[in-house]
Amino acid sequence: MKNKLHWLALTGLLLFTVNAFSQDTNFWIFLCFGQSNMEGFPGLQDQDKTNVNERLQVFATVDFPKQGRTKGHWYTAVPPLCRPSTGLCPADFFGRTLVSNLPPNIKVGIINVAVGGCKIELFNKDNYQSYASNAPVWMKGIIKAYDGNPYQHLVDAAKAAQKDGVIKGILLHQGESNTGDKEWPNKVKIVYDNLIKDLNLNAANTPLLAGEVVNADQKGVCASMNPIIDDLPKTIPNCYVISSAGCEARPQDHLHFTPAGYRELGTRYGEKMLSVLGYKTAEAK
Repeated sequence: MKNKLHWLALTGLLLFTVNAFSQDTNFWIFLCFGQSNMEGFPGLQDQDKTNVNERLQVFATVDFPKQGRTKGHWYTAVPPLCRPSTGLCPADFFGRTLVSNLPPNIKVGIINVAVGGCKIELFNKDNYQSYASNAPVWMKGIIKAYDGNPYQHLVDAAKAAQKDGVIKGILLHQGESNTGDKEWPNKVKIVYDNLIKDLNLNAANTPLLAGEVVNADQKGVCASMNPIIDDLPKTIPNCYVISSAGCEARPQDHLHFTPAGYRELGTRYGEKMLSVLGYKTAEAK
């Protein structure tokens, strides 16, 4: 019996060692979730599809037939990053800003699970079913792409990715569908706390960056939500709000950003994450 226990312990140690060595601590992974602006409003410009550094990777959470991507694998992060039909999003220039300013031995990985038009309630693992069951038909199609449970889909993708690298932070862009909801910060905290627990992360080492919706200076139709978003750090200590002031919005709806707006907003996400992680941008060095 002693010998059997010894060999079991040795086998466990070896498996742990193999797993530890397979995980690259210089591969920094960031989780992204939210609604349509995190998806990236459809429409890509040629300039955004070129010169993407191979150190910036995206984890395909669904199949991308046109792009030749298979669910569960890493690819160079040429947009779209969320799903095949989405567009440029804040995660694009967030990642590009990071790889441009981090040491060359560090790679950056993006995992993006977002659902256009959804409330934050869709990412609450304990009661998402009631929200999803009453969602409009077009939204149910997106939810179905995430196996009916976007939160669990994100967690499963993150767990798979943790075999390759380390999760360093979380990005959120959501709030338009919760405009005026003063309980939104508490609802976000539930999702954040669940992610921390389910992925065995340390909240003190896992910052949450939350972006404002289209600003009043762009006639944003949901701009009244921004003061509520700005209060999120009062609820989640390791949280930072990314201003949308001056980020160009689509004049057709004043709800989504233009490609230029996404570039600016994503760059701001990146600069803030660099600062939180103790790095400076090239301009600040």
